[in-house]
Amino acid sequence: MDSTATGLKRNSNDIAWEFAICPDPTNLDKLKCTLCGKVYSGGASRMKQHIAHVKGNVAPCQKSTKDDQLRCRDAINEGKLKKKGKQAHDEALRSEVRFDTNENISIDTDEIENNFGSLREPYVIGPMDNFANTLNPEESLKSGKGKKVDINNAIRKERISTVKSFIGRWAYECAISFHAFEKDSFKMMVEVIGQYGTGLPTPTRYELSNTILKKEVERTKNLVKKNEEEWKQDGCSIMTDAWSDRKRRSIMNLCVNSKMGTVFLSSKECSDEAHTSQHIYEYVESCIQEVGPEHVVQIVTDNATNNMGAAKLLKEKRPKIFWTSCATHTINLMLEGIGGLPRFKKVLDQAKQLTIFIYAHHKTLAMMRKFTNKRDII
Repeated sequence: MDSTATGLKRNSNDIAWEFAICPDPTNLDKLKCTLCGKVYSGGASRMKQHIAHVKGNVAPCQKSTKDDQLRCRDAINEGKLKKKGKQAHDEALRSEVRFDTNENISIDTDEIENNFGSLREPYVIGPMDNFANTLNPEESLKSGKGKKVDINNAIRKERISTVKSFIGRWAYECAISFHAFEKDSFKMMVEVIGQYGTGLPTPTRYELSNTILKKEVERTKNLVKKNEEEWKQDGCSIMTDAWSDRKRRSIMNLCVNSKMGTVFLSSKECSDEAHTSQHIYEYVESCIQEVGPEHVVQIVTDNATNNMGAAKLLKEKRPKIFWTSCATHTINLMLEGIGGLPRFKKVLDQAKQLTIFIYAHHKTLAMMRKFTNKRDII
């Protein structure tokens, strides 16, 4: 049988994929040589070394031709040149943002030493810092470390302005929401970057989508353990809802609520499945099994007919768990019913007609916003 029939190939222009396949779809880091059949870990780089007979990391392929070896060697050398070019590019970027220590600013050192103490040389990181100093932005933010003035306010304000300008430039280029800068995680990130100092290597796309992401998932799971202890002690509520995203895909999600707050548990796309009572019941039941039936007090959904049907199915199997209707949805239905009464329907219809007229004519809309201080009437 052809070896390519039992493995997968990535959609990549790397020459390594002319000689390799992924024998295990669940572990894309392992590659199998299609020439000799050996399996190696380490990705495309190790496979090129294997084909090119580059010693040091892998055994050479005994079935690769001289042409195959030459092509892979050229690819390895080209990759090294690209890596050096990227390093030079990154160094050039860092050199553009380093503060100029030879600024033509007149500084009275005697006055500074009287006000702020003796001027010391910049702190240099040494081998013992790996054991003595740890990067801890939470403690620094609490204690106010880094906020003390070391030199006069003019230099400090100028440097702060420069740093903020580069942060703003990145935010504008990447269309980052301004609300993101109010997050504690952003403040901690800035603090820990400042503690590290110059020359910090930025994370790669692979690290952000793989290694760093896995670490963050594990950290989040550890945080949820505190909520799970609360579920066992005082019980919890399971909340489910269905909605459609921008691509009109139907998605159902489940959240668990307790005194410690709401935790997202799972979601799934169900565009190809009907939202029947049986389907909703099975999805909620899987969540109950995951949380633990003895910890669940109630299920909260809206008042749709299929949800009410699911409530009857759950009551037959788990009579001790309540199925509660969403208060917000209930109020919405009440207001919708009141709005349908003849006494109010005529007034609401007239208001809708007026609103449609104003928003359909830009001059009328501009005049309305002028006299309402740019407020919307919808």
